[in-house]
Amino acid sequence: MLDTDFFRRWMTAAAASVDREAERLTALDSAIGDADHGSNMQRGFTAVRAALEKEAPDTPGAVLILAGRQLISTVGGASGPLYGTLLRRAGKALGEAAEVSEEQLAEALRAGVEGIKQLGGAAPGDKTMVDALVPAVEALGDGFAAAGAAAERGAEATTPLQARKGRASYLGERSIGHQDPGATSSALLIAALAEAAAETEDSGE
Repeated sequence: MLDTDFFRRWMTAAAASVDREAERLTALDSAIGDADHGSNMQRGFTAVRAALEKEAPDTPGAVLILAGRQLISTVGGASGPLYGTLLRRAGKALGEAAEVSEEQLAEALRAGVEGIKQLGGAAPGDKTMVDALVPAVEALGDGFAAAGAAAERGAEATTPLQARKGRASYLGERSIGHQDPGATSSALLIAALAEAAAETEDSGE
């Protein structure tokens, strides 16, 4: 079972990963976006980390709802509402349980991804964060490491696609040949989930 500390470790790992990869995210975004995805995500997850230290939510769902709220209020552009929707929907789906199963987390993330699809109108193949998140959620049944690998493959698979949604869609065919920054940051989020799970196993919890 996954407790509140696990979800805090996940968000903390995500913040550290975004810190490490901010320049790469911005470089990807400079090719097909506004060149601010890395700095925006870094600002958002720094706020998440600070809020978790200050407020100490007491359930897994509360951790995700708090994180989602911080991302909506601090991340610029479309990414804030999209990431915020993902985490808040997932948090609400988990309810007020003190511990949740991996299956419950998978279902909650599925609800979050559906929220993103509704908000942004994106489907798999549109060269967005959905391309990393959908395969990740589908792979969660095989474990967190499998989900992380699926998200990474999904992000990489956006490179040959033409963007049909988001800022990159304005470029038309010029968006082809560039990995989508949103899919890349989504893969970082899922990789952080796998990292938190590996830490839990290593500590014998």
